[in-house]
Amino acid sequence: MDNPIPMRIHRLLSVLIVCFAASLSAESLFNGKDLSGWRKPASEGFWKVEDGALVGLNDPAFADYKKGSMLYSEKDYQDVVVECEVRFEGEIDSGIMVRRDAAGKKDIQMQIGVSRSLKKDMTCAFYIGKYPESGWAPKVPSLWVKGGWNKIRFQAKGDTYTVWLNGEQVSNYVDAGYPKAGPVGLQVHGGLKMRVEYRNVTVQAL
Repeated sequence: MDNPIPMRIHRLLSVLIVCFAASLSAESLFNGKDLSGWRKPASEGFWKVEDGALVGLNDPAFADYKKGSMLYSEKDYQDVVVECEVRFEGEIDSGIMVRRDAAGKKDIQMQIGVSRSLKKDMTCAFYIGKYPESGWAPKVPSLWVKGGWNKIRFQAKGDTYTVWLNGEQVSNYVDAGYPKAGPVGLQVHGGLKMRVEYRNVTVQAL
């Protein structure tokens, strides 16, 4: 009879190799120096690099202050994991976008900051023109580091969207309405003076 222990070790090593290979396949979306890898924003002034962080700004002095800005990656992704660290203070309204609807026009958004419509912080909840209750993230206030860097992992796989904050799952939302590949997007909301910072932004196609 074959010794079962080597077989168990072989299986464990196989799993570790697969996990290691998957971790290596993640690519950086932000080099800490400039906007390489991102499509040129439609309006100037909203995005800059400062001390190795990607900074999203809005100010009443900007020509498109009321419109805001979206910063999109040059590449499109289907099933994907986006990871980043984010930091902000005060009232801001930002978010991370993935995928596109069947018409190829609308993204699904994971909110960061205060919702304009609900007037409350909806960080890590999902926005699709509204905030479906099944996509809320009620544990966020107990995990969020105020004034510090917070790590977000946002996974889109099939019709399921999952978010982890600082290592803990905080939301899980199912929606079949966004079947098309799309760019990763970062938002600066219009009509709100704000500042949000992103760093260590990576993307991994699944």
